[in-house]
This record gives sequence, C-alpha cells and structure tokens, in this order.
Amino acid sequence: MSKIIGIDLGTTNSVVSILENGEPTVITNQEGDRTTPSIVALKNDEYLVGKLAKNQRILNSEGTISSIKRKIGTREEVLLGGKSHLSEEISAKILQKLKRDAESYLGTQVTKAVITVPAYFNNEQREATKKAGEIAGLEVLRIINEPTAAALAYGLNKNISETVFCFDFGGGTMDASILEISDGVFEVKSTSGDTKLGGDDIDQELYNFMLQQEPLNGLSIDNQIKARLMEAIEKAKLELSSAMTTSINIPFLSANENGPIHFEFSLTRSKFEEIILPWVMKTKKSVDQALSDAQLMPKDIDEVILIGGSTRIPLVQQKIKEWLGKEPCKNVNPDEVVAIGAAIQASILAGETEDIVLLDVTPLTLGVETLGGRMTAMINRNSTVTTSVTEVFITARDLQTSVEVNILQGERP
Repeated sequence: MSKIIGIDLGTTNSVVSILENGEPTVITNQEGDRTTPSIVALKNDEYLVGKLAKNQRILNSEGTISSIKRKIGTREEVLLGGKSHLSEEISAKILQKLKRDAESYLGTQVTKAVITVPAYFNNEQREATKKAGEIAGLEVLRIINEPTAAALAYGLNKNISETVFCFDFGGGTMDASILEISDGVFEVKSTSGDTKLGGDDIDQELYNFMLQQEPLNGLSIDNQIKARLMEAIEKAKLELSSAMTTSINIPFLSANENGPIHFEFSLTRSKFEEIILPWVMKTKKSVDQALSDAQLMPKDIDEVILIGGSTRIPLVQQKIKEWLGKEPCKNVNPDEVVAIGAAIQASILAGETEDIVLLDVTPLTLGVETLGGRMTAMINRNSTVTTSVTEVFITARDLQTSVEVNILQGERP
C-alpha cells in the first residue's frame, strides 16, 4: 500500500511530510531543503518550481509567479510567460514538485494526499485546492484546516488535557482557532480569520515606504527593479527578527545620464514595527472573534501555538502575548508544524493511527437564499462537522411549479 503524504500548500513556502513508525518526518526536497518556495516560473517553455524559480525571478520577473494561493478559488487568470493560467494550474505545479520529492524519498509512487488550507477558506477555495491536487496526479483524501493540523502535530503522543489557541499568520492569510485536546480527542471550538491578510501585505507596506526614500522617489520602477527591491525587503524583514538594525543595499539598481543609481537604507526594528503595526493590529479582530465564539476568556487558554513565517516577527509575538496573556509555545516549528499535522491526518485515514479523534467545524455560516435576496442561515459558523439541519420552506406565490435553491456561505444576511 502506497504512503499517503501530508502537504502544507503555503503562500510563501510549501512542505510535505509523512508519518514513519508513528513519528513525523518532513521530507527534504531534491535541493536539500525542508521547505519549497511556492514559486513557479516559465522559461524557454519549461516550468521551474521552488528554488529554481526563485533564483531566476529577478531576470524573469514577468515569467515568474509567487503567492498564487491568494488567487485560488477565484476565476481570475494569471499571465505566466505570456500564457494564461488558472490558479489551480499554477498550484498544481507546486504540488507536482512536492509529489516528486516524496516519491524520490520513499522510492515508490505516491498517489494520495491530505492537503491543508486556511481555516477561513470558503468552499470554492477548498474545491480549487482539491482540483489542483487532482491536476497534479493526487487523490486528495481530505482537506484539513491549517490550525487544526498544527494542533494535531502539537498533541501527537502527548497525554494532555488542554485548551489550545492556534494563531496562524502566514504569507497570504491568517487564522485564529481554539481547540480542546483531551484523551486523544481534538475538538475545534471556534475559528476565525482573514484570507486577505498576511506577510505579503507587510512586504508591500515596506515596499511602499521604500519608494518614498531617495533616490527611489524619483525613479521609474520597472518589473526588474521591483523584483530586486522586494527580494531585499524580504531579506531585511527576516534579519530584523533577530537583529535590531539591518541595511538594505542594492548596487546598480538603475542608471541615468549621471551614471549608475545605487540604493542604500538602514532600517531599524523600531521603524519596521512602526510601519507594520496597523497590519499586525488587524489580526486582533480574529483573535477576539475566536475567543467570543468559543465563549472563553484569555485566562482559559492553556497553550498558544504560532504557525506561519510571519509569527517569527517579534512584534507579532509580543502582541499575541499581550492579548492572550501567555508566552507562545517555542517547541513547534511554525514552518513545518502544519505539514506534520497533515501527515498525522493521513495516517489516521490510512488506519495507521487509531487513537486520535478529530472534530472540526465549518468556518462560515451556511444557508439558503429566500425571497428578497436574503440568506436564511441553517448551519451557523463553528458548528461541529459532520452535521445536518432540516427546515421546511414554502413557495413564495400560489400555484408555483418550480423553485431554484441557491446555497450560500458567509456572514452577510
């Protein structure tokens, strides 16, 4: 029987994992790394994925796509090397690479997977993710929420009874979920989030700030200049997680009649935090909503788990500690914990792990459209799945012979 792999299809990076003899293993890719950049390029009619795509994006900016996860589930097409692609097709390229890396590690063909998504993804986004897996040649056995997967990884082989708050702040999305873990039962109590809030917004805010500095404020910015700036900004952001000051130094960024134009800027952590504070504060709405929906107070939380690369930012960690009154857990890797949880779910489906029960919730309210274009809610958000509700409706006018039933999802009436 072939192994079922667990995949964290991330906005910035993706990870693939399996469970071997009850212990999780993060599969190293063919480049020797444990994470694969979620970047796809088309160069000379050849698709490049991961580090190969990332390494050439400055010279081939128009033929390179990153953060495709932000478009998944939309009908928006993206141009890659002059060719039009759906988001599922680009995502499938990333999944195909992860599949090949897993097959190389295991020495056998891989055909089945569990893939994670942000907890606040709607049905279209989940179906599009599943479709991407199918295009990649994978049977997607389950779509699992990222915070839930992280909690599975955190609680594996631990005899604990805790209320856990999972704060997931990645490259493109953020989630806040609360779970109760007891005797191998993982029960999601609530989830909230924002699928349009992530590290990409922080990078864009820093980019906008840099454009106001000399000599960029009078410079014509083309795709190649933007790509070099964004790469330098990403590097500076990472350095400021451990250093108090970093230097953004880009020689020969452009040129004019007076010669080459260089860019150098010293960025302190305090200035960085001042720039990004509004984006970090936006996450508090989801934190408060998750607590409210679970009918809990910060004092009721036993452990805080941080997920996603953006949680490495000291300001994010500081705010979470302020809001929840707890020092976040340090013994989980925010880049790998979601993929490990997906691998645990895969082992449950394969019958290899039998002492874990997962009770998840629907993140958004489900209902039907009734007269006047209103939604009549039937299954409220944070209802434990699977669930069913029965309600009797009548026709809107006498002698009506047919109805059209529109199923809706979301919180707007």
